[in-house]
Amino acid sequence: MKPKKDVLRVNEAIDAPQVRVIGGEGGQVGILTIQEALRMAEESGMDLVEVSPDAEPPVCRILDYGKFRFQQNKKQQDARRKQKTIQVKEVKFRPRIDDHDYMTKQRHIRKFLEAGHKVRALVAFRGREMVHRELGLKILERLIGEITDIGIIEKDPQMEGRQMFMMVAPIPPANKK
Repeated sequence: MKPKKDVLRVNEAIDAPQVRVIGGEGGQVGILTIQEALRMAEESGMDLVEVSPDAEPPVCRILDYGKFRFQQNKKQQDARRKQKTIQVKEVKFRPRIDDHDYMTKQRHIRKFLEAGHKVRALVAFRGREMVHRELGLKILERLIGEITDIGIIEKDPQMEGRQMFMMVAPIPPANKK
C-alpha cells in the first residue's frame, strides 16, 4: 500500500529494505539498508524521512522532521497570503437608463477594474422591454467604448434569459500603456 502523497513516512514507518540516503548537509551518503540508515539518523540526533517513495530504491533524507514540518507550514501560509482572489462584481443597467445614472454606474465599474476585480455588466429587461434588445446592446457597446483604456472584454454581450450581459476584466499590469 502506497502512502498518501502529502504524508511523509518517518523513521520506523519506512518499510523498504534498502534506501538511498541523503545526509543532513545535503550530500549523498549512498544506498544503505534501512537499519544502517536509521542508526545513522539516530547518531546525528535527527530523523530519517522518506522524500521520494516512488524511486528505486526509495530516497530518504536525514533531517529534523519537526523543523521540516514547521518550514513546510510556513511556506504554505506564505503562499496563501500572497494568493490574490479575484472577485466578480456585478453592475445592473436598465434599457431606458438616464445619462446621469449611466455615468455613476460607469464610474463604479472603473473603480472595480482599478481595484483588480472582474465586472459583469448586465442589462435587465422587464415585460415589453424584451422587444427592444437593441437598446441594451447600445448601452453595453457605449460602455465598451468608454472603458477600453482600463479593461478588456472577456465575454462579448450576449442574451441569457431576460438579461443581456458581458464580462470585463482589468488589463494586466504588463499590458497597460
